[in-house]
Amino acid sequence: MPATHLVLIPSYNTGAKLLDTVAEALQYWPHIWVIIDGSTDNSAQSLAAANPGAKIIHRRQNGGKGAAIFEGLREAALEKFTHVLTMDADGQHPAAAIPKFMQLSVQNPNTMILGTPIFDHTAPRIRVLGRKISNTLARLQTGKNIGDCLFGFRVYPLAPLLEIMTATPHMRRFDFDPEAVVRLAWRGVPFINYPALVRYFAPAEGGISHFHYLRDNFLLTAMHARLLTSLLLRHRQKQSR
Repeated sequence: MPATHLVLIPSYNTGAKLLDTVAEALQYWPHIWVIIDGSTDNSAQSLAAANPGAKIIHRRQNGGKGAAIFEGLREAALEKFTHVLTMDADGQHPAAAIPKFMQLSVQNPNTMILGTPIFDHTAPRIRVLGRKISNTLARLQTGKNIGDCLFGFRVYPLAPLLEIMTATPHMRRFDFDPEAVVRLAWRGVPFINYPALVRYFAPAEGGISHFHYLRDNFLLTAMHARLLTSLLLRHRQKQSR
């Protein structure tokens, strides 16, 4: 369990599921940070009482998943962490897979370890079908076989990701996961696709989703359009040299 590798969990009003997620993650990894992104459900206080082994970073206002991870990255860099594994707070991602993903990262320190989701019957069909569009576009934008650009269970080398996020005002909300992969691939950061189980919890099970189909699909569409435009400009610049 290298002290260079950290688990980052951004959370916004995830309720009791956050406590379960953190408790399970602590069973598999000692370095767990939770970024409370302007939550108003008292989950921070409950987490501090139930899981004192996790470090909690508070953000006064909700800024989005990417903004929360960005703040975690900056503080992690100050504490000399070199890699971060990101996972969602809602219990969808498999905490039991943390050691394997970290092991792959230690063996391949300059590489992204990208979770490729294995869906079961709990996955909303419209979400499974919709993400195929983003995956196709990400592969087009990179020319590489990215397994899944939207799945947020993955390990990043911290330094290049922090540099990219510092240089752009984007990647602050739901667009973080796909844009991070594309931009790191453009920088020549290699990746390994590795399967990971996914479970979607129903509201009766405490499942909470902040995904809004209209707003977030528009955000993804705008992101892919921006990346395709940037790709074309990069191609023209190469041709003009």
